[in-house]
Amino acid sequence: MLTGALLILAPLFLGFALSLKNRRLMTAIHYSVEALVYFILALLGFGLGQMEGLTSQLGTMAGQMTALVVVLFVANMTGLWLLHRWKPMSPEPRDTDSAGAGYVRLFMAALKPLIAVLAGVLSGYFLLPKLPQAEQLATWSLMLLLFLIGLQLRNAGLSLRKLLMNTQGLGIAVVLVLSSLLAGVLLIPVLGLPWHDVLALASGFGWYSLSGIVIGEALGPAWGGVAFLNDVLREIIALAIIPLVIGSRPAMAIGYGGATSMDFTLPVIRSNGGLSCVPVAIASGFLLSFLSPVFMGVFLSLG
Repeated sequence: MLTGALLILAPLFLGFALSLKNRRLMTAIHYSVEALVYFILALLGFGLGQMEGLTSQLGTMAGQMTALVVVLFVANMTGLWLLHRWKPMSPEPRDTDSAGAGYVRLFMAALKPLIAVLAGVLSGYFLLPKLPQAEQLATWSLMLLLFLIGLQLRNAGLSLRKLLMNTQGLGIAVVLVLSSLLAGVLLIPVLGLPWHDVLALASGFGWYSLSGIVIGEALGPAWGGVAFLNDVLREIIALAIIPLVIGSRPAMAIGYGGATSMDFTLPVIRSNGGLSCVPVAIASGFLLSFLSPVFMGVFLSLG
């Protein structure tokens, strides 16, 4: 398992080590990443669709996913509330003209990952025969995705030193990690898995395309589906609560978005919290995007 974890993490670090200047190439990488994400999610759904006894396990999966979502939500929001009390942020006044302009579009876009997985499930269950190479294809696709994401992180014009010096963003990332691991500890007797596997489940930090396929390969398609739904629901919940709490408690709004704070939920953070929230969101999202595969790889390697 340790070798597999290192093989998964190696492309991320390799991509992060390379510096690119060609804008056209970076644009092509951006679209390739988007296509790979939906392809990997469809493969995840395909594996779920071909899982024996899928219909009989749906109730169990729903209970496991609900436990993850609820316990992580309470732990994360409590930790971020304490951070806000200790080191409060003061966002700019809300931009009411643009706050709701693209909100519905973003919320609907958050449903696309669910559609990709559902398409895979239906294809695997009703249409396509069992593909013996599907798991290997998913692994290689994930490794390519991590390599491209490493390139994106390195060449996004962000200095790792400056991100680490953003104490508010760093604090949010640290609190989210620690509160997620605490939630994982509390969930060990509930989920009935070894402690390291539960902590791996709690370490997705909102990166659904990564957590779903990594957990699915290590623990089976059912747990991969639970990990995916847990993290995609984090994104959807974040879109709903950011406009409600960012005015009074910015750390809670930014932090709960997890890894998505540097990309998908960033426009909602910007429009509702102002420009002062943007560097904090990028710093916390970047650090969580980097830490998620590391934590999952390390915990899964202990099995």
